Amino acid sequence: MSGEADGRTGGPQVSIGEADSGTAHGAVAGHHALAWRVLPSEASAAVLVLHGGEEENLSRPGVLNLPLLRMRGFLRPLARQAASAGVAVGTVRYRHRGWNGSRADAAHDALAALDELAERLGPVPTVLVGHSMGGRAALQAGGHPSVTGLVALAPWCPAEDPCEQLAGRTVLMLHGDRDTVTPPADTHAFAARSRAAGARVCGYTVGGSGHAMLQRIPDWHRATTRLTGALLGLHPLPAETASALALPPGSPEALTLPLPHQPRTAPTLPANP
Repeated sequence: MSGEADGRTGGPQVSIGEADSGTAHGAVAGHHALAWRVLPSEASAAVLVLHGGEEENLSRPGVLNLPLLRMRGFLRPLARQAASAGVAVGTVRYRHRGWNGSRADAAHDALAALDELAERLGPVPTVLVGHSMGGRAALQAGGHPSVTGLVALAPWCPAEDPCEQLAGRTVLMLHGDRDTVTPPADTHAFAARSRAAGARVCGYTVGGSGHAMLQRIPDWHRATTRLTGALLGLHPLPAETASALALPPGSPEALTLPLPHQPRTAPTLPANP
């Protein structure tokens, strides 16, 4: 499993909106869940990045954090895009390496980071970008009042996870068709349920790529940056994304768009005229 959560299993459904420690969203006193990467003096919006983890592990993330290192290739272009647009960028700092069943530790940390972000910046629109366990945490924290959109990369989507919290949000999901850790079929099923629950969802298939996103790396990085920019309103959504989002909730074709090659210099994916 490369040290990351295996999406083929999962614990019981949890309610992450209820704190279990007496502090907001289950945050632990003294733990700062948010680490800033870009912090303008007056931010108009924000991006919060969530890396992967493990299914069960209560140990603290170490200095050598491979799932976080994997996200550096996403953070660099996101930070460049944000710096020129007055957008803040942060990452979620987990207390534990694992999701840990009904504890849903990563989801609580995501909510705590969103609370910290809102306290510092005010109620600015925020886009979440999460991979694997971080994708699961982003989806479960997507009901936070600051969240307007999400980009989920090979997310871990157990069948029992709720999706009603995503109503009114725009959710863009990318999943490699060779992923054997978090099955693409689980993502498609979660996406279909989310559309039925009132979320605006579009799904991309990254042909030839697996869970670690080592194949077609530039396409993962560029598509994520451009889709995040579109969710922030920096440029239009790609034409195929906008068309998929406009389809009726029960349309399966909205969830299996092939991810096209992403040119290096293109400012956006093909947009509506």
